[in-house]
Amino acid sequence: MSKAMVVDDSRAIRLILAKTLAELGYEVCQAANGKEAVAVIERESGISLVLVDWNMPEMNGLEFVQHVRANHRFDQVPLMMVTTETEMPQMVRALQAGANEYVMKPFTKEIITDKLRLMGVLQ
Repeated sequence: MSKAMVVDDSRAIRLILAKTLAELGYEVCQAANGKEAVAVIERESGISLVLVDWNMPEMNGLEFVQHVRANHRFDQVPLMMVTTETEMPQMVRALQAGANEYVMKPFTKEIITDKLRLMGVLQ
C-alpha cells in the first residue's frame, strides 16, 4: 500500500483529504504544519505523495516544498499544494519551488482525484 501525508493546520481539511486518499488506497499520515511534516517525512519511510497547505504556522507550505526539494532523497515524491491562495503569482511560486500540482480550496474529491491522475500517481 502506498503512503501519503496530508499537511494542513486545519484538522477538518486533514480529515477530509485523509479520507479521500484512504478511499483511493493510500495509507495516510498527517502533520499540522511544515515543521512537523519535515519531521514525519524524514522519520517515516515510503511516503510517496504529499498534499500540503500553504498558510500554516511555524513553517508554511512553500517553505516545506522548498525544504523537501532541497533534499535529493525526496526528488521522486510528488507534492500537491492544496490552498486558499488563488492568485496566479502564488501558484507560479509554488510550482517553481517544486510543487507538482496546485489545487485551490474549496475542492472536491473529483478535483483531487483528477489532479492525482495528472501527476501520474493514479491510474
